[in-house]
Amino acid sequence: MVALTILAPARVNIIGEHTDRFGGLSLPFATSPLLRLTVDSDSDGLSGDAIVDALWGAAGGQSAGITVDSDIPIGAGMSSSAALCTAVAMATNPNMDSMGLAKEAQRLEHHVLGTKCGLLDQIAITHAQSGSMMLIDFQNLDVTQIRFPDGWRLRLVDTGVRRNLSETAYSGIQPDSGAMRLHVETENARVRSAIGADAITLGRLLDESHASLRDNVQVSTSEIERQISSIRSTPGVLGVRLMGGGFGGMLLAVVDSDDVLPDALCPIPSGPAHSEK
Repeated sequence: MVALTILAPARVNIIGEHTDRFGGLSLPFATSPLLRLTVDSDSDGLSGDAIVDALWGAAGGQSAGITVDSDIPIGAGMSSSAALCTAVAMATNPNMDSMGLAKEAQRLEHHVLGTKCGLLDQIAITHAQSGSMMLIDFQNLDVTQIRFPDGWRLRLVDTGVRRNLSETAYSGIQPDSGAMRLHVETENARVRSAIGADAITLGRLLDESHASLRDNVQVSTSEIERQISSIRSTPGVLGVRLMGGGFGGMLLAVVDSDDVLPDALCPIPSGPAHSEK
């Protein structure tokens, strides 16, 4: 008999990239697609997937049949790994509060997946509210819900470039470098400026964010820059940046009308990870 199902959403980060590990600010929301983790307590086996089984064991899960079905693209900067770790944390800690779950999911990602991530993705997935984005302050882990502006039209463009952050330079980014300090300081200012901004201003902020990710954090590539340039030159695109840990994945654009970038995904803020019994 199926005992429990956990549904965990993907994450979109509007602005505030590479700030969570350094006490900065971010402005994310949760969105579809979803990951579904099903736990069958009557089964003796695990999932058969080595990573899922390792996460389940590290979380202290009891013997059960584990099934994972995910529509979140892997390595695309939409937090597929955080969604999986959060789902495992929720399944094994049903009485834990949202911030506790976020921290446990981060622990699993560090310990099993080897990615020294911050808490951006996990908090976005565990604290989301439908129709809202959230301002996260990583100095004190304060989370403030802000209604998503009616005038913002966001688009996600898949670069087609996939990466595993544990195999890139992501975990080695140094907080004490001058370039990284400059990025966090200016990115924090961009997050503050984005709150209450119109779409044109948001577009400019996305462009500035990408320039800092490219020049200061150095997580772009020549292929990503080629695609950024192509999208930025599209009529109706107000701004675009690389989203996520870098080196591939999704580009986030803001556009001035619904018919711009018609083949791109149109993310809408959703609710948090939750259980279905």
